[in-house]
Amino acid sequence: MTMQPFVRGVPPFAMLIAALFTGSAALAATSKAADPAPGFPSRPIRMIVPFAPQGPNDLLARMVGVKLSEAWGQQVVVDNRPGAGTVIGTELAVRAPADGHTLLMVSLSTAVNPVLQKKLSFNTAKDLTPLINLAFSPNLLVTHPAVPANNIAQLLALAKARPGAVIFASGGTGSTTHLAAELLALMGGVKMIHVPYKGANPATIDLLGGRVNWMFGTILPTLPHVKAGKLRALGVSSPKRTGTLPEVPAIAETLPGFEAVSFYGVAAPTGVPRPVMAKLNAEMARIINMPETREQLRQQGADAVGDSQAEFTAFFNVQMSKWAKVIREAAIQAE
Repeated sequence: MTMQPFVRGVPPFAMLIAALFTGSAALAATSKAADPAPGFPSRPIRMIVPFAPQGPNDLLARMVGVKLSEAWGQQVVVDNRPGAGTVIGTELAVRAPADGHTLLMVSLSTAVNPVLQKKLSFNTAKDLTPLINLAFSPNLLVTHPAVPANNIAQLLALAKARPGAVIFASGGTGSTTHLAAELLALMGGVKMIHVPYKGANPATIDLLGGRVNWMFGTILPTLPHVKAGKLRALGVSSPKRTGTLPEVPAIAETLPGFEAVSFYGVAAPTGVPRPVMAKLNAEMARIINMPETREQLRQQGADAVGDSQAEFTAFFNVQMSKWAKVIREAAIQAE
């Protein structure tokens, strides 16, 4: 599965890069608490990103990497290894020495691959240890203006009245936008036709042209089309409304319990010493929760998280089981 959340123009997280080289004075004020792993890091840290450059995972890895380098005096090298629905990059990570010097950016793709992919050379639950969730962002359900539905209830009613006639697009089979749509159909008790595209950009183009009826899209690239009246926003996929679009209801207001967000986290090969994991988590949490970082993320339609290792582990496990059920019930197969 490949996530391509950003579809037009400059990627939404791109402005974060401009902020990387500001606020150096704030970075110099590092914590004076006892160092849980005084010998770490002893060499450059490799951050594997199983996606192509310029996506949210890549840009967040570079943002955190630059600030880790400044704080610890060791270079963080971002290594983009896209392909096979994140399997190529993930396999490199799980085979690396478990000493904390190799990390992996993880997302919903990582969580669903054990069910979506027919065969993996690694065991995600056993070979990877979640470290921290950096941020999450909801998706926006939008329709073509010609679709006779002004809210989620009406869209579901339309699908029930016209079984198999309502068509939705996604950025690819098993992508976040696809799974969110399948969850909507399952919870709403309707049947709709899925048309997968190779990325969100061509999917959006066909939606604008009226060749498909609706899709989930990332907020910032989709919002200009909504404001221009070219698309109609019906709901956001987060449990509650977002500050970016407070007037758009959460889908959970119609379907209680609905949630389908993109998350951007970090994991390590299983076996990294606990003190090293604790040090990595604490420093990344400090970086992602800096006021300027949180504000930059908010402006891009994302929310900073920076949770504990235990919290992210619990969250990741829930994501694995939740989406495994959706994949099985919707009979989704990798392309």
